[in-house]
Amino acid sequence: MMLNSKNKPLKLENNLAQPRLSNGLFSVFNERISMPNSVDFDENRIAIVGAGCGDIDLLTIKAARAIIGAQAIVYDNLVSRDILQLAADDCELHYMGKRYEEPSATQEQINLKLLQLSQQGKGVIRLKGGDPNVFGRGAEEALFLAQHGIKSEFIAGVTAALGCAASAGVPLTHRKVSRSVTFVTGHHCDDSAIEWGGLLASKSTLVFYMGKERAADIAHGLLKAGAKLSLPVAFISNGGRTDQQVITTTIRDMVDVAGAIKVEGPTLLIVGEVVAIGQELANCMSGLDLGQMTSNLPLERAYG
Repeated sequence: MMLNSKNKPLKLENNLAQPRLSNGLFSVFNERISMPNSVDFDENRIAIVGAGCGDIDLLTIKAARAIIGAQAIVYDNLVSRDILQLAADDCELHYMGKRYEEPSATQEQINLKLLQLSQQGKGVIRLKGGDPNVFGRGAEEALFLAQHGIKSEFIAGVTAALGCAASAGVPLTHRKVSRSVTFVTGHHCDDSAIEWGGLLASKSTLVFYMGKERAADIAHGLLKAGAKLSLPVAFISNGGRTDQQVITTTIRDMVDVAGAIKVEGPTLLIVGEVVAIGQELANCMSGLDLGQMTSNLPLERAYG
């Protein structure tokens, strides 16, 4: 079934319609980011926009301008609800799904929806969680549009690896333990898709997007390639949001830990000695006498 809407969000179970910003709050937001009402749109160009990782705080100003000025927004499940509230009252919202193991539009259907809206002369943005070109299929959509006479532009977003690691207090690199970082999609983690030995040999921090669901395959691949059972692992669920949850463990126990995580939102997996650095930092921070300030630190909230 094609997922679309005429003028409001689809009434799917995981896509409740949201109230818009009041006129007063809308005006305040515009003033705070010192901008005209919107970015320029034309019927022959679509903006492919990254909504960032988590709540509206991680949305870029350029992305906010695009959302405020759009006449139609085609968006995925990972876009936070408060971000959608920036859209104008008469903006069409078209929900495409993209929630793990839930009904979603196919990529072909999404492409056709973008083309259809553009041909109607609307100012369209394609809004994705994180960054549109980090496992976001942004380039696939841009190529399709170009092949059908529609230009596009990318607006970067804070990808999940950066947003989750920062809010959890885990450095992705550290000169003593890791001088590089590798992003890996968790959807294809069997031996035919990933060169596990190469990942370990690089001594890189490994970040698996949607890694919770494939924890068993990831653990098997890493151990088969010679990883130590004691290698630290962090699961970060709903990263960058107020309900963020961080659980640290090792490869030895990561499969059991993943199975015990009941959070419905996305879960990022970080593998490497940098996780231990993050734990050490959290322990040091918790011992500081900072009064009320301490309870407000993201690191303190993340690790409890």
